[in-house]
Amino acid sequence: MSLISILKKKNTKTLFTTPSHSGKFFIFHKFYQWYRADISEIDALEPEKALTLAERKATKIYGTKHTKFLTNGSTSGVIASVLSSGCKRILVWENSHPCHKNACKLAGAEIVEYSLPKDSELGVYKAINASEVEKLIKENTPDGIIITSPTYEGFVADIKAISRICKDSNVKLIVDEAHGALYPFSEELPESAVKYADYTVQSLHKTAGGINPTALIHSNDNDPAEALRMINTTSPSYPMLATIEANISFLASSKGKKKNQELIENIKALNLPKLNDDITKILLKKEGLTGYQLSEKLFDEFDIEDEHTNEKSTMLLCGIGTSKQKLEKLKRAWLKINK
Repeated sequence: MSLISILKKKNTKTLFTTPSHSGKFFIFHKFYQWYRADISEIDALEPEKALTLAERKATKIYGTKHTKFLTNGSTSGVIASVLSSGCKRILVWENSHPCHKNACKLAGAEIVEYSLPKDSELGVYKAINASEVEKLIKENTPDGIIITSPTYEGFVADIKAISRICKDSNVKLIVDEAHGALYPFSEELPESAVKYADYTVQSLHKTAGGINPTALIHSNDNDPAEALRMINTTSPSYPMLATIEANISFLASSKGKKKNQELIENIKALNLPKLNDDITKILLKKEGLTGYQLSEKLFDEFDIEDEHTNEKSTMLLCGIGTSKQKLEKLKRAWLKINK
């Protein structure tokens, strides 16, 4: 039985359990359906068994050794990856997401920072390459490395090649693929790290249509379950977990793959300059305008808000919920800006 079917099932037992709202007392009426679905580990429904089955199914979909659902974002996945890996000397990019260094601190691991060159034309850091990883490993003798791929602005590392280097050096590879949750479901998007890295973390809520802050941790190394127990609540949100199950099932379905392909085709139809590796991260640069000025222009004159801006360029994030109408509005704005 799936988590989704359990939440649809009518419970006939009288509950003297948590949560105390019992699915019938609604303080915030706008979310009454959420209250109704908000259950705990009650014998009447046994959601823990359904969760185990859902995660087992996800493991088969992604072709990994272990896949676990996360309701505290990719941050919890990165922390669990480091804890589970057992690494004690870890290479971490100096400008990485704060959770990378925090994970090492929580694990009692030594942090060895590395730097990456900045693209002066776009004002962004590009993904690390295989030769840089090989050099870093030789110079620093780590037992682990955390890589961000894709970067926020859509630059992707060659994880397959990096994985070979790490394996040859007995270094565990942890990939923060938070912005690449659509990659396993399209050959037109960059290749995912899930089959190559020891640990890969993905945010479903960023590009794959999930609600905040749903995410996944994939492992081809140790089972991260114990590490997750150390940092997670013992009172999980089963409605959120059920959305993860539904999210993955949709992405892997023919309907989901068709939706993904439609997104890609709609972005291609814009005929915008492609400045990065990932078409779903639209990176724009306008001669004569700083990235901040371009961002303000889009916001003030066209009611378009971007995801991230720097001195040189602006990035607009697209995902499974990005409509054709939205993209056409962006195209019209871009044409007017370039008149």
